[in-house]
Amino acid sequence: MGESKCANCSMKSRYDKNPNSIISKIWKWHLTWCPGWKSYLKSLPENEKNEMIKKYG
Repeated sequence: MGESKCANCSMKSRYDKNPNSIISKIWKWHLTWCPGWKSYLKSLPENEKNEMIKKYG
């Protein structure tokens, strides 16, 4: 299946640079229903998964 594109997502990168931008807010909303993101989180080791959840919600 290959590596998830979520790890290198350009929108995630934009969020990291400016979490208050409109693009960042759209990306955060996208995470609430995106099956790819949910699958990506499940594939991570527990400590990395917890860091992602803490950082991105």
